[in-house]
Amino acid sequence: MTRFESAKEIYSSLGVDVEKALAVLNETPISIHCWQGDDVVGFDSKEALSGGIQTTGNFMGKARTPNELMADVEKAFSLIPGKKKLNLHAMYAIIPDGDDTDRDGLLPVHFKPWLDFAKKHNVGIDFNPSFFSHPMVKNDLTLSSPDDNVRKFWINHGKACVKIAEYFANETGEPCVMNIWIPDGYKNAPADKLSPRLRFKNSLDEILSVPYDKKKVYVTLESKVFGIGLESYTVGSGEFCLSYSDYKNITPLMDNGHYHPTEVVSDKISALLLFNEKIALHVTHPVRWDSDHVVLFDDELKDMCTEIVRSGGIDRTFIATDYFDASINRISAWVTGVRNVQKALLYALLIPHETLTKLQDEFDFTSVMVLQEKIKTLPLYDVWCEYLRRQNLSDDYLSEIKEYEKEVLSKR
Repeated sequence: MTRFESAKEIYSSLGVDVEKALAVLNETPISIHCWQGDDVVGFDSKEALSGGIQTTGNFMGKARTPNELMADVEKAFSLIPGKKKLNLHAMYAIIPDGDDTDRDGLLPVHFKPWLDFAKKHNVGIDFNPSFFSHPMVKNDLTLSSPDDNVRKFWINHGKACVKIAEYFANETGEPCVMNIWIPDGYKNAPADKLSPRLRFKNSLDEILSVPYDKKKVYVTLESKVFGIGLESYTVGSGEFCLSYSDYKNITPLMDNGHYHPTEVVSDKISALLLFNEKIALHVTHPVRWDSDHVVLFDDELKDMCTEIVRSGGIDRTFIATDYFDASINRISAWVTGVRNVQKALLYALLIPHETLTKLQDEFDFTSVMVLQEKIKTLPLYDVWCEYLRRQNLSDDYLSEIKEYEKEVLSKR
């Protein structure tokens, strides 16, 4: 008997269908962020990172061109099992020499190479307007700025991105999640908190006045509690973004690094699933703040995935990764983080949720606790390795990444 067969028997004794869990995992797409590969630099602006975003480290081999970034994404994809999507930011537009298009005038043609890349790998594309690291971010404000010209520029950027998102959906045949996040806020206590939020609301209203197919494009809105240089006030707070999402019937997005350190996104998932057709997640690993470390297989990640599965939300939750670590091999950062999300989903799919719910409803909390503790040491690793084997992959991906580092990254 193999280790997998033994693990399968153990899970089966608890009423868990391992084959079903593996099938669901394999069909659950993870949207993989392109910006890990170049430290969120992009191709359309020479501005330094802004909006409370900071990348630290200087490991060799950062992607410098579209071709290098695509090659690195391709390498990461080859080491990540299951269904994938590509998550793009507008700042990764590929604008030909002589074309002076700015972000307010972006067109689908500026992303045609990315579409070709996605089709080559048979993946869908998600998309994000880039409201940061640009000369038109004035005094840390974009869509909430009191300056009409600044606001108009970013409104037009948002409108352009809606059209590009629909282009991706039409061309790939996969729905496109278009996520809006703005860095707007103040370092010190503002004199007026309402007016910036009113301007932000009106700007969003204008962006969403662009007609689009809501079955193809899912517009999401992401909040943040604070950022570097924006410690006292952020316009797009959690309360604002949830309220606006409900007001406009769009999809709420939670980044688990964008809340107070004592808040956890896992506690919020069931509440949002109850009132929304879909929800969206940006999965990161915050260390003391929104530091966007590589996703680890930690308790909160397992709790988030467990809540998605046991709430019946695996088909209703858009899951994307969002982090950037320049201190280690960037390919490894991609593969490690995304595989950990998948491993946590598998962990959640292998829990006997129906049994636990029945025990809870019978007020047998003793049995609930004992079974929950038993689950923690079940042979997940053996099932995970079988999943990888079926994908012609190994749990040892580091040796292949080290070879890529030697042959490609070190020569940049």
